[in-house]
Amino acid sequence: VGKGVGLVVSPWNFPVAIPVGGIAATLAAGNTVILKPAKDSILCGYMLCQCFWNAGVSKNTLQFITGKGSEVGEHMIPSKDIDFTIFTGSEQTAYDMIKKRPDIHISAETGGKDATIVTALADRDQAIKNVVASAFHNSGQKCSATSLLVLEKELYEDENFKRTLKEAVESLKTGSVWDFSNRIGTLSNVPTGPLEKSLTYLDDGEEWLVKPDYADKGNPYMLTPSVRWGTKKNDFCHMNELFGPVLSVMCADDLDHAIDIVNSTGYGLTSGIETLDKREEDYWQERIIAGNLYINRGTTGAIVIRQPFGGMRKSAIGSGKKAGGFNYVSQFMNIDYHETNLYESCSTQFIDQMRIFLTRDTVFNEECEIALKHICHFAHWYEAEFLKEHDYSHIRGESNVIRYLPVKSVLLRVKDNDDLGEALTTIMAIKMIGANIHVSIPKKSRKAELIWLESKQEAFIGEGDKFTRDDEDELVENMLKVQRIRYLHPENVPQSIYEKLAPSARYVASEPFVSHGRIELMHYFVEQSVSNSYHRYGNLGIKGLTVEQV
Repeated sequence: VGKGVGLVVSPWNFPVAIPVGGIAATLAAGNTVILKPAKDSILCGYMLCQCFWNAGVSKNTLQFITGKGSEVGEHMIPSKDIDFTIFTGSEQTAYDMIKKRPDIHISAETGGKDATIVTALADRDQAIKNVVASAFHNSGQKCSATSLLVLEKELYEDENFKRTLKEAVESLKTGSVWDFSNRIGTLSNVPTGPLEKSLTYLDDGEEWLVKPDYADKGNPYMLTPSVRWGTKKNDFCHMNELFGPVLSVMCADDLDHAIDIVNSTGYGLTSGIETLDKREEDYWQERIIAGNLYINRGTTGAIVIRQPFGGMRKSAIGSGKKAGGFNYVSQFMNIDYHETNLYESCSTQFIDQMRIFLTRDTVFNEECEIALKHICHFAHWYEAEFLKEHDYSHIRGESNVIRYLPVKSVLLRVKDNDDLGEALTTIMAIKMIGANIHVSIPKKSRKAELIWLESKQEAFIGEGDKFTRDDEDELVENMLKVQRIRYLHPENVPQSIYEKLAPSARYVASEPFVSHGRIELMHYFVEQSVSNSYHRYGNLGIKGLTVEQV
């Protein structure tokens, strides 16, 4: 069933696509929805609502409001009549929302500092073409736009590459969109903040490869594309999102160094690589931290189902389920599923070990038997869904893989009123996916089930794992050390926990435990999209032969 009332706060840079996704997902999950668009896209938002109303959606079900972001933050976000929020915008605004209402159920995409790495083994002309399109189309006002170009040293020192990049950028004409010879249009607003600073400030060692300027007689909305050359790690333009047509070029000693430069920004929305060496593709793919990866193609233009969109780390707040993907709608509904007649026969080394442990002489035999049935069901879905890579589009010349990355660490808080069978299943599920687990129980708990669980911890607490009794301050300190926090029921999370976690915007997975592995295991994975244009000017190569054989 739906959660209730959803508030969609949409941005100006995708004034139709993003609110359509938020409204449609909210309605599909059985909720009512309020759309609050950015002030620069009010007309688009209103016309969009008219489309839904004309199609038969009631004005009671979908409502439209306008207002300043500060007014929404003051009056709507703290309201308990709002059950969840879908937000796309700045990181600071998302933090302000959480500060106003620490227990807010939010799905937020908060921008990024996106990069493309070009190695010495790339098709250099193709790389320039893709980077220029990714950096400057839409005037660089996409959250997925490439704003960092990290070149392997050989390429960085190649004067021919440097000159070709310069000429390609200078060839982009800026002006009115009604003149079809122009390739770059207007900014949404005149440059302010970090973007304004980037136009007048250079760090030591930086220079302008292409200087910024204004077209159309100095019109401040007509900012021409510019390229900074020689940006270094931790420079202003390495670490700050600019949201405009400014590209910073950096030098890396090798691929490892390039990956470190990109990951050190703290963001993780989109990332690209240009290389013709599959070994480099694979190496980069396993080490770069971003939600959407692009190989030998642009970093913008994600398409529903093909490249579900959403980031990691500072680029996402909430459960991290990707917009345009098959799991997205699930976060806007309450799922009640409790079934014990599930798969009873399964065998992996870990489950066999737990079966021996749980079937020994114990006063909680019934709970242990239920947990074993549950984990066998979970193991089926772990292998059928979460261990596999999925390509739902099957496009010749381009693979679009959706895969699940297991979180590295989980803190499970087990309270006195939690069901022992559910707690055991959760512990086994976390261990099954290979994450480190920290089981925390209340410091003064005398609950028989928890005392028993504590006494049996040697069966599931291994290297890197912990079992502790914590008061609230100790619990919060431990929560800040892990990637995922899990409570088995929402009523078990005190408001004070949300308030203490608010400054770090930590997500707490508190949905009621569900005994269906396809649903419950989603708490312990992060989704990633990998799009690879593997053809070479239409030649599908070896991979194409494999695809044809399949």
